Amino acid sequence: MKVYEIFKVKENPVLLEVIVADKDGVSVEGLELVKEKTQDASTEKHVPFVEEKEDGYLVKVGKEMAHPMTEEHYIQMIEICVDDFLYRKYLKPGEAPEAYFKVPKGKSVCAREYCNIHGLWSN
Repeated sequence: MKVYEIFKVKENPVLLEVIVADKDGVSVEGLELVKEKTQDASTEKHVPFVEEKEDGYLVKVGKEMAHPMTEEHYIQMIEICVDDFLYRKYLKPGEAPEAYFKVPKGKSVCAREYCNIHGLWSN
Protein backbone atom coordinates (compact mmCIF):
# COMPACT_ATOMS: atom_id res chain seq x y z
CA MET A 1 0.00 0.00 0.00
CA LYS A 2 1.28 3.48 -0.86
CA VAL A 3 0.36 6.24 1.50
CA TYR A 4 0.35 9.96 1.34
CA GLU A 5 1.05 11.24 -2.16
CA ILE A 6 0.45 14.77 -3.42
CA PHE A 7 -0.89 15.54 -6.90
CA LYS A 8 -1.18 18.80 -8.81
CA VAL A 9 -4.07 19.59 -11.11
CA LYS A 10 -2.50 20.30 -14.51
CA GLU A 11 -2.61 23.94 -15.60
CA ASN A 12 -3.93 24.89 -12.13
CA PRO A 13 -2.38 25.68 -8.71
CA VAL A 14 -4.69 23.21 -6.93
CA LEU A 15 -3.01 20.40 -4.94
CA LEU A 16 -4.69 17.16 -3.91
CA GLU A 17 -3.48 14.65 -1.36
CA VAL A 18 -4.11 10.93 -1.73
CA ILE A 19 -4.09 9.37 1.71
CA VAL A 20 -4.10 5.68 0.73
CA ALA A 21 -3.66 4.01 -2.66
CA ASP A 22 -2.85 0.54 -3.94
CA LYS A 23 0.74 -0.61 -4.39
CA ASP A 24 0.93 0.88 -7.90
CA GLY A 25 -0.17 4.34 -6.77
CA VAL A 26 -2.72 6.57 -8.44
CA SER A 27 -3.14 7.58 -12.05
CA VAL A 28 -5.91 10.02 -12.85
CA GLU A 29 -6.24 12.00 -16.07
CA GLY A 30 -5.58 15.67 -15.44
CA LEU A 31 -3.45 15.04 -12.35
CA GLU A 32 0.32 14.82 -12.11
CA LEU A 33 2.23 13.31 -9.20
CA VAL A 34 4.28 15.92 -7.33
CA LYS A 35 7.70 14.34 -6.88
CA GLU A 36 9.78 15.22 -3.86
CA LYS A 37 13.10 16.93 -4.46
CA THR A 38 15.90 16.45 -1.94
CA GLN A 39 18.88 18.48 -3.19
CA ASP A 40 19.03 22.22 -3.72
CA ALA A 41 22.01 23.72 -5.57
CA SER A 42 20.55 27.23 -5.79
CA THR A 43 21.10 30.04 -3.32
CA GLU A 44 17.45 29.85 -2.23
CA LYS A 45 17.23 26.87 0.07
CA HIS A 46 14.28 24.52 -0.08
CA VAL A 47 15.34 21.38 1.78
CA PRO A 48 13.65 21.25 5.20
CA PHE A 49 16.03 20.97 8.13
CA VAL A 50 14.83 19.26 11.34
CA GLU A 51 16.18 20.32 14.73
CA GLU A 52 15.30 18.10 17.68
CA LYS A 53 14.17 20.17 20.69
CA GLU A 54 13.40 19.20 24.27
CA ASP A 55 9.66 18.80 23.68
CA GLY A 56 9.40 18.35 19.91
CA TYR A 57 10.93 19.37 16.58
CA LEU A 58 11.64 22.63 14.80
CA VAL A 59 11.56 22.42 11.00
CA LYS A 60 13.21 25.26 9.07
CA VAL A 61 13.23 25.64 5.32
CA GLY A 62 16.87 26.22 4.47
CA LYS A 63 19.63 25.48 6.95
CA GLU A 64 22.07 28.28 6.12
CA MET A 65 19.70 30.69 4.40
CA ALA A 66 15.97 31.07 5.06
CA HIS A 67 13.60 30.68 2.13
CA PRO A 68 11.90 33.92 0.95
CA MET A 69 8.35 34.49 2.16
CA THR A 70 7.02 37.11 -0.27
CA GLU A 71 3.56 37.26 -1.87
CA GLU A 72 5.06 35.93 -5.11
CA HIS A 73 7.33 33.22 -3.64
CA TYR A 74 6.73 31.47 -0.34
CA ILE A 75 6.44 28.19 1.53
CA GLN A 76 2.80 27.12 1.64
CA MET A 77 3.13 24.32 4.17
CA ILE A 78 5.63 22.41 6.30
CA GLU A 79 4.96 18.94 7.61
CA ILE A 80 6.74 16.41 9.75
CA CYS A 81 6.15 12.69 9.96
CA VAL A 82 7.13 11.13 13.28
CA ASP A 83 6.84 7.34 13.18
CA ASP A 84 3.23 6.82 12.00
CA PHE A 85 1.96 10.33 12.77
CA LEU A 86 1.79 13.30 10.38
CA TYR A 87 1.74 16.92 11.54
CA ARG A 88 1.33 19.91 9.21
CA LYS A 89 1.45 23.71 9.45
CA TYR A 90 0.23 26.07 6.73
CA LEU A 91 2.16 29.30 6.21
CA LYS A 92 1.42 32.70 4.68
CA PRO A 93 3.67 35.28 3.03
CA GLY A 94 5.55 37.32 5.61
CA GLU A 95 5.76 34.51 8.17
CA ALA A 96 9.03 32.78 9.00
CA PRO A 97 9.67 29.67 6.85
CA GLU A 98 9.63 27.36 9.86
CA ALA A 99 7.26 25.37 12.04
CA TYR A 100 7.56 24.14 15.61
CA PHE A 101 5.88 20.83 16.35
CA LYS A 102 5.42 20.04 20.05
CA VAL A 103 5.06 16.29 19.63
CA PRO A 104 6.45 13.10 21.19
CA LYS A 105 9.89 11.99 20.00
CA GLY A 106 10.03 9.19 17.48
CA LYS A 107 12.41 6.68 15.93
CA SER A 108 11.63 7.72 12.35
CA VAL A 109 11.43 11.46 11.56
CA CYS A 110 11.17 13.12 8.16
CA ALA A 111 9.99 16.52 6.95
CA ARG A 112 8.53 17.95 3.75
CA GLU A 113 7.61 21.42 2.55
CA TYR A 114 5.83 22.86 -0.46
CA CYS A 115 7.08 26.00 -2.22
CA ASN A 116 4.47 27.71 -4.40
CA ILE A 117 7.03 28.05 -7.23
CA HIS A 118 9.53 25.19 -6.82
CA GLY A 119 7.28 22.39 -5.55
CA LEU A 120 7.67 19.66 -2.95
CA TRP A 121 10.91 19.11 -1.01
CA SER A 122 11.92 16.57 1.63
CA ASN A 123 14.92 16.04 3.86
